[in-house]
Amino acid sequence: MPVPFELVPRSPIHPRGAKKKKKTTQISTKEGYSTIRGMRRRSVVALTRRQPTVCRALFIFAAPSGHTVSGCRDDDPLQPVTSDETVAVGGQVRLTCRVAESDNSSLQWSNTAQQTLYFGEKRALRDNRIQLYRSTSTELSITIDNVQLSDEGDYTCSIFTMPVRTARATVTVLGVPGKPQISGNEEAVQEGGEVTLTCTSTGSKPPAKLRWYQGDRELEGHPVMAESDPGSLTYTVRSQVTLTVSRSDDNALITCAVDHESLASGDVKSSQALRVLFSPEVHIQPQSDLPREGERFHLECLGKGNPEPTSYEWLKTDGELPPLAKVDGAFLRFEMLNKSDNGVYLCNADNGIGQSQGEYKLLVQDPTAMSTSSGVDHAVIGGVVAVIVFILLCLLIVLGRYLIRHKGTYLTHEAKGSDDAPDADTAIINAEGGHSGAEDKKEYFI
Repeated sequence: MPVPFELVPRSPIHPRGAKKKKKTTQISTKEGYSTIRGMRRRSVVALTRRQPTVCRALFIFAAPSGHTVSGCRDDDPLQPVTSDETVAVGGQVRLTCRVAESDNSSLQWSNTAQQTLYFGEKRALRDNRIQLYRSTSTELSITIDNVQLSDEGDYTCSIFTMPVRTARATVTVLGVPGKPQISGNEEAVQEGGEVTLTCTSTGSKPPAKLRWYQGDRELEGHPVMAESDPGSLTYTVRSQVTLTVSRSDDNALITCAVDHESLASGDVKSSQALRVLFSPEVHIQPQSDLPREGERFHLECLGKGNPEPTSYEWLKTDGELPPLAKVDGAFLRFEMLNKSDNGVYLCNADNGIGQSQGEYKLLVQDPTAMSTSSGVDHAVIGGVVAVIVFILLCLLIVLGRYLIRHKGTYLTHEAKGSDDAPDADTAIINAEGGHSGAEDKKEYFI
């Protein structure tokens, strides 16, 4: 609404005795510009467009009496200061308005429709999402919870001084992209073929970026296509990647990740495993490494492919299969081995995608033959036994030498009394019970 600004001319400009009249000039603001009404042609008006956090308008004009009136300046301590904010949908935003000094004028926040939200501590709009955060003589802060896309726009902070000073804060609301969906891999692809995958994510604002990965390796996809969602401010983005697959790509994970300023890196992504069809790799596995004559024995045909092999064919390079050899699917069974069974055996495995062949050379051994692994085991056991025997012999030798060095001295009864006896008879008497000289040989240790 128009804000009145009163100019009172000085008395010297009126003739003496003339009746003094008070003239009033109205100053109003509209659409971001300042306009001045009721001024003479010689008045000078300088206007500046409103900018956030700075002085909104600079008024310089000459009054009819010759007075100069100025509006707010960049160093105006009563000029409100705000800041722009960015928030994701569903989040919370805080709007803060400050002035350097206070003249006891009230601060006010208004929304994008110029509806008053808070006037000082007083709530003006009944919206429970909007709450008072702090109100002082130099600050008015509010919060808006569960922010929606419709909350985006310019919010105005005003201080009711003469003239009214305002500042704007632009709130930017980010649309959070949804989890991406990968399509195009519903059917398995044959080895050497190409597969094109499409990744789609909705609800982003501004449009999100999509990145492709195979394991930890980033893939080069086609440029992201963005389409505006009907009736919304959000976008749907799509990206494609084309791959030439090999058998090593079977079950490999392909990941599509969303890159957007409302998300942490890698927070939203989806993965899908590739399915590659390829012919089998064939290997023949024997029942044992030492086929002996007269024993039962079998060969197994192992085919690794996608899908698994469904049919097997057994052949022998130098003729037909032996009469006692029976084909049992992936197995070739020998009821009793004979040296006539020696030769090279082939297995053809087919899985519908392709056919592959494996071979095995059978060499039947004598019944008493030992396998290479058994010979190695016996050698190891013999070596361990030899080491143990050597250690025992060494211990016996050391023990014998110790006993010889510490051999004791043993005396007969006659020898015990012979030291002090003048003859043999006296020695015997002393040994049997006398020990008469023993008292003379007592030793005392102090």
